[in-house]
Amino acid sequence: MTPVNTTLPDFLPAAPEIFLLAMACVVMIADLFVKSPRRTVSYVLSHLTLLGCAGLTLMVMAATTGAPVYTFSGLFVADMMSHVLKLSAYVAASATLVYSRQYLLDRGLLSGEFLSLLLFSILGGMVLMSANSFITIYMGLELLSLCLYAMVALNRDSAASTEAAMKYFVLGALASGLLLYGMSMIYGATGTLSITEVAKAIGSGSSDKTILVFGLVFAVCGTAFKLGVAPFHMWIPDVYHGAPTAVTMVIGTAPKLAAFAMAMRLLVNGMLDLAGDWQQMLAIMAVISMAIGNVTAIAQTNTKRMLAYSTISHMGFLLLGMVSGVVGGNWFNAADAYSASMFYVIVYVLMTLGAFGMLLFLSRAGFECDRIEDFKGLNRRSPWFAFIMLVLMFSLAGLPPTGGFFAKYAVISAAVAAGQVWLAVVAVLFSLIGAFFYLRIVKLMYFDEPDDSSARGSVVVGPGEMRVLLSVNGLALLALGVLPQYLMDLCLLAIKSL
Repeated sequence: MTPVNTTLPDFLPAAPEIFLLAMACVVMIADLFVKSPRRTVSYVLSHLTLLGCAGLTLMVMAATTGAPVYTFSGLFVADMMSHVLKLSAYVAASATLVYSRQYLLDRGLLSGEFLSLLLFSILGGMVLMSANSFITIYMGLELLSLCLYAMVALNRDSAASTEAAMKYFVLGALASGLLLYGMSMIYGATGTLSITEVAKAIGSGSSDKTILVFGLVFAVCGTAFKLGVAPFHMWIPDVYHGAPTAVTMVIGTAPKLAAFAMAMRLLVNGMLDLAGDWQQMLAIMAVISMAIGNVTAIAQTNTKRMLAYSTISHMGFLLLGMVSGVVGGNWFNAADAYSASMFYVIVYVLMTLGAFGMLLFLSRAGFECDRIEDFKGLNRRSPWFAFIMLVLMFSLAGLPPTGGFFAKYAVISAAVAAGQVWLAVVAVLFSLIGAFFYLRIVKLMYFDEPDDSSARGSVVVGPGEMRVLLSVNGLALLALGVLPQYLMDLCLLAIKSL
């Protein structure tokens, strides 16, 4: 009889995930005994959970010195890229809790379900960031997606939220099916589910190229849906608009980090030898995304829909770095290009946190700040937060001296270095078009009179922690515009560790 291998895997690389899973269950159960509508105990426990995850991630980084460590029979990898993205996700989730608490409380939506679903969605994203197998990718993706579907429908009395959740669920299930079908074809061609082994099989030339390319097409389509790039963008405007603003913030931040990680694991770690095929698809998606996102956003009067189309355009810019890594079989530009995309997605998450944080800050009981006209005369009511919003809009538009400017500069420079000059020119042109709808909000804040006949004309008030965090958020984008090199070097180090 063959002896059974009872060797336990190394649990240290997955310590943050194990801790988060345990604490998410604790928060879910503890909330059953919380009677206060402010959910103070659950709220503090959620923050402590994220803080503990950050500490454990830093501990794993120190123990492994940032080198890739594989565990669970190669299903899971802890490397520098996953560590940096996980730390960014903790910051995004913690900021989301601070920004959304008062908004949810005013609408009776602050519940243990929101807190536990947020933590479980972060867990799914973390599994995606450390995935080294098609199985792990799919497990992380489904855990993340199912939590988001439920969160969109959090306001059960809202027909718009229910409709948005149904659209998101149906289209998300379709995209997951496409991704799964693509993975099955790649498995059929290579005979393995391990991303590392897939890369070796493709590199050896022993796999059927036709089946591989078909699988690649389906896998790219599924990944594009999760990123929200055109032509797989149909869900974004309706879901952003229909979901409660706090949930919209959740969807637009940490899951984008996880989707970027999924793209890197699948396309760069697993199928870099097929870069000539998938880079062409991503280039087309990038152009269409920038075109649809920037042009359609001009016609929007709802701020959440405007930011939804802004997201589509930003994901197009993100792809510029992904399409510039391999040039004619030459990989010398790969680290700089992919690190530019990683820098871009982190800065994008900061910008999105600030933009939706401002909407939550200006909203209050009985008033939803979701129309562009709601920013009229903000400078008269609150000069400091009008300045913070100006910084956020300048950063989203890619204007100096903000982090958004350097992020766009980095991905456009990567495209130029790869010889994709036409793509860089298109990006600059659409960036100029997109500046219009961002600067329109600045014009309303500084040059229009406040409407004193409605709630939008009243004095701006809000919790102290929100005021501090919004200020830090805006100033961080200014700091990244002046001193971007520290984060850029960290991203470069993370990509080189792959």
